[in-house]
Amino acid sequence: MSQLSDISQQILACQKCGLSTTRTRAVPGEGTEKAAIMFIGEAPGWHEDQQGRPFVGPAGKFLDQLLGSIGLDRGQVYITNVIKCRPPANRDPLPREIQTCRAWLDRQIELIQPKIIVALGRYSLALFFPNATMSKAHGKAQRRDNIIYYAMYHPAAALHQQSLRRTIEADMLKLPELLSQAEGVAQAKPEPEQLTLF
Repeated sequence: MSQLSDISQQILACQKCGLSTTRTRAVPGEGTEKAAIMFIGEAPGWHEDQQGRPFVGPAGKFLDQLLGSIGLDRGQVYITNVIKCRPPANRDPLPREIQTCRAWLDRQIELIQPKIIVALGRYSLALFFPNATMSKAHGKAQRRDNIIYYAMYHPAAALHQQSLRRTIEADMLKLPELLSQAEGVAQAKPEPEQLTLF
């Protein structure tokens, strides 16, 4: 068993917070362990809680379409969430729940070593872009510690606000160029720099 698979098994059995008593299934994440791009959403929804898989409801179908628009599928990336269990009644994650789950997410990032982390939605945004607002941060990137962090609206936002659909689609189309930049940096190994497009 790989280390990432071992982490997933530990997440499935996690009882570190009260969500363990209300969930149907924990949702560790899925995708390739060699993912260049890691998508991090907010929290599992009803469909995810039932199946134990991330982004399998309507927002997940849109994410699959978005991946297809840049020639990828979910088997070529890694998809997870800030917290691994669905909050009751789809309420917002609580700060203590986010903090408790942060160790799992940090370990996943450490093992996968993605070139790009895509923050999907405001709770993921808050982890990687403190004090930023999605309306200003979306479609923009920062490079820190050899990882490009990129902000996007959560795919579910397009289901509630159709006007955001084109914005999300346009932001997704920027990822191949960012990946090309990330791979170029990895090969060249230049002096540390910060890519700030804010």
